Amino acid sequence: MLTLQITKDQVFTLIDQLSLNEQQEVLEYLVEKTREDLDDTPDDIVVEGIRQGLKEAMSGQTIPLSQMWEGIDVE
Repeated sequence: MLTLQITKDQVFTLIDQLSLNEQQEVLEYLVEKTREDLDDTPDDIVVEGIRQGLKEAMSGQTIPLSQMWEGIDVE
């Protein structure tokens, strides 16, 4: 499998350059890939979560990765 070294900012910049139709295709692809995880979460909730996350990321509503795991006990 080919691994690309690309930052989230680069991904969002590329997505921002796509037409709305192309953005929808990317979203549908991501939703389809999540189905492979055998998750019981209903599709409409998954789609809404992806849309919300993309919207937040595109508007700069992000937190540093170092803060994401604060307060989570991982052993």
